[in-house]
Amino acid sequence: MQIVKLEHARTLPFWRRPFTLLFLMAMAMPVAFATWSALLNNFVIEVAGFDGADIGLLHTVREIPGFLAIGVIALIMFIREQVLGLVALLLLGVSTAVTAWFPQMGGILTITMLSSIGFHYFETVNQSLQLQWISKDRAPQMLGWIMAAGSGATLVAYLAIVMTWQTFGLSYNFVYLVSGGFCAVVALFALLAYPQFEAPHPQLKTFVLRKRYWLYYALQFMAGARRQIFVVFAGFMMVERFGFDVHQVTSLFLITLVLNMLIAPLLGRIVAVFGEQRALLFEYIGLMLVFMAYGGIYVFGWGVVVAATLYVLDHIFFGLALALKTYFQKIADPQDIAPTAAVAFTINHIAAVFLPVLLGLLWLISPGLVFGLAAGMAGVSVCLALLIPRHPVPGHETRLSRMVVAVGA
Repeated sequence: MQIVKLEHARTLPFWRRPFTLLFLMAMAMPVAFATWSALLNNFVIEVAGFDGADIGLLHTVREIPGFLAIGVIALIMFIREQVLGLVALLLLGVSTAVTAWFPQMGGILTITMLSSIGFHYFETVNQSLQLQWISKDRAPQMLGWIMAAGSGATLVAYLAIVMTWQTFGLSYNFVYLVSGGFCAVVALFALLAYPQFEAPHPQLKTFVLRKRYWLYYALQFMAGARRQIFVVFAGFMMVERFGFDVHQVTSLFLITLVLNMLIAPLLGRIVAVFGEQRALLFEYIGLMLVFMAYGGIYVFGWGVVVAATLYVLDHIFFGLALALKTYFQKIADPQDIAPTAAVAFTINHIAAVFLPVLLGLLWLISPGLVFGLAAGMAGVSVCLALLIPRHPVPGHETRLSRMVVAVGA
């Protein structure tokens, strides 16, 4: 196993450098996960006859590994982060590939659990590696470009689905096999072709929960709770209420991806220029308005054009979530990045363990109220974001930090 220090990686060929590996992983993961997501609602409704309560249960099961992402801390005691991330990516690819082989409730839940372990453990490690391998001054823009690369790879997959699903009468099994197989092959290639990169700051391999990171934890919790409502119910609404077929759902995803590719680098620039607080306030206020409008679809009977527009806007606002990563990078001790990424991922998924199944039951009574709750959660996030300083640094993590120092003086 070849180990290369990060500062020496620039001597490697361009295609074997750390940043290139981050791009490669960013392109492989969404091909499997986004394709799984695009087909999921149609697959479970048409093949397994799911209703709102069933889809809520499925997503609760899917989020359990996210809640247990803290297990990454134990695993990196024995496995290098880079290796763990790529093995998790391989698991995601293989699980996605065989999804259609299990069309009953029990099989769908089992394969969803396995793919979710791969996805959440990969994402935990991937976020940690990004913050370790990219310098603070370049992070906002580089993360924006990485996001655009992921959108570009998914764009190719979605274009293929839209152009061939009806024309060639593709099956769920074929599409899942191709997308998951691609992800698995890329993961294997990355495991074999790249050296192990060693960051300058060794990561703590213990549980880290620091009081001074409390605002970051709170923002992560609210982001996870709010995001669950969109992930579970926005796409489900397009199929259940408006009767979208696979190619129509994928076309909607396609529009979103094209906009993300164009806007993601700009979002990184916005964070770099205006700061994390303003970027997050813009995101949360925008999301609050979007979720209120989602509720209006059920209250006022707005049509499919409004619903599709809101879906696209939600994704654009979500792109500003990279500001939460750079906020943490600025306030964190360098050796805390890996263990805190695992803790934060677990915090982000606390609500995900119970919200989907409970809101799935509420969905049967009032879908509009589900989106109203999401708007309220976005409002709480606005209040929390107001506490982020213009220039966060260790010792000045929140606007309250200086107030505490002043009182103490």
